[in-house]
Amino acid sequence: MWKKKLTALVLGVMLALPVSAGASVQKDGVHITILHTNDIHARVEGNAEQKITGMEWIAGGIRAQKAADEDTLALDGGDTFHGLPIINLSKGANMAVLMNLAGYDAMTPGNHDFNYGEKRLLELAQMLNFPILSANTYDKEQKSYLFRPYKSFTFNGVKVAVIGLTTPEVAFKTNPANVTDVFFGNPVTAAKDMMAKLRKNHDVVIGLMHMGVDKSSEFTSERIAKEVPGFDVIIDGHSHTMLPKGLRVGRTLICQTGCYDNELGKVELVVKGHKVRKAEASLLDEQAVEKLAGQPDAGVQQALTEMKAQTTNELNKVVAASPRTLTSAREIVRTRESELGNLTADALRAVTGADAAFANGGGLRADLPQGKITKGTILTIFPFGNTVCKVELKGETIKAALEHSVEYVPASFGGFMNVSGLTFDMDSKAPAGSRVSNVRINDQPLELNKVYTVAMNDFTAAGGDGYDMLKGAKLLGVYGALEDIVVEYIRTHGVKDIEVGRITDNVHVK
Repeated sequence: MWKKKLTALVLGVMLALPVSAGASVQKDGVHITILHTNDIHARVEGNAEQKITGMEWIAGGIRAQKAADEDTLALDGGDTFHGLPIINLSKGANMAVLMNLAGYDAMTPGNHDFNYGEKRLLELAQMLNFPILSANTYDKEQKSYLFRPYKSFTFNGVKVAVIGLTTPEVAFKTNPANVTDVFFGNPVTAAKDMMAKLRKNHDVVIGLMHMGVDKSSEFTSERIAKEVPGFDVIIDGHSHTMLPKGLRVGRTLICQTGCYDNELGKVELVVKGHKVRKAEASLLDEQAVEKLAGQPDAGVQQALTEMKAQTTNELNKVVAASPRTLTSAREIVRTRESELGNLTADALRAVTGADAAFANGGGLRADLPQGKITKGTILTIFPFGNTVCKVELKGETIKAALEHSVEYVPASFGGFMNVSGLTFDMDSKAPAGSRVSNVRINDQPLELNKVYTVAMNDFTAAGGDGYDMLKGAKLLGVYGALEDIVVEYIRTHGVKDIEVGRITDNVHVK
């Protein structure tokens, strides 16, 4: 019934769309507008506090722009189909509905778009009214493209090619099990091949990339712009970077909006004599998007209402049970080892196969209750949409992280770490930085120069709570949503054997 309603809704809205001649040929040339998003991460509901515009307004802006001028492209730079329950519970299908209603013309896949596995992403591609593009994503045997490599558009006689490119980091920035039948090729090589084919018969070449500008990445949109100088514009994603006026690399304009629908990107092109004469980038905040749209898109509003009702029903479903309550009291989880923290750390270590795992007390926001546990309960405990990472750390870095964890004991600290696969002694009377001793991993003494694998959430891995020593650690894999991983661990292992005793603590010793 749910799918039938959405199908009817999509068809009804598509039939009702306005048709516009939208003349954009002016004395200085043909004017083409690109509206773009990236790294939405399922943030489809407006939220003023988090500066999320909301898909009803993004869609309204896209539709209004297209009604005023049909020489408009709407593009998305990936990491779109995963992030929050309203999208996750449908395994991305709800996002496909919203993007169809909004009038997108193309997207490229990001690493988190593979979070449900490559087969599911191919299914989602079939649900879309527009193509997913990636010229460097192939089947495992490298015999064929997994998605279309490019798409051509024509606006008032101007031929535009949009080439998709995906970061090879997908191989380890989703659960590696999600991409066992996929090969991610060198994006520079793929871009050169496409450019040689398309530049000669297109007036404008746009790169639609999930590549980013982080210096830690081997391949960035900046590198591609330098090594493949034929791009007029690159619509980028992945690094969550706000580029208010774009970034110029030679003649290429790189554009990115940040993330979470905080901004809608806009690029204005003027093409004359088969050449781009002008390219200007800007970002539209919530007020500017609302001004452009005039009103929220009614189809998206209706779809969101139905999706939220469906999500509520899903969140009320029982997913596990516990024989006792595990507390999340701040005075416990932020100052000492806790059963809930240990349960979380055990779940992280189990799914990743890491030598050890960390779970920060500040990430535990509600009790695990005795009795039935619903999906909604789990999301209340873990409300931040974190993913689980596995990284490589030397023993000396693990020791430094543990020292930071207990630096403020007995005071409350959200970065206090519960551990799995690891034990240590802690003396809160010693000076900060010298409180940890007798660290053991898998019951063997910690070796400072040895490299270990450690699981943690993405917030901690990025240096959250002051864990600067963890920044830049080699990432071995990203294993999906934290809340899903904890649910599966409880289903498989239960909680009756969870207890404290991994940290010998002279403050809270019994």
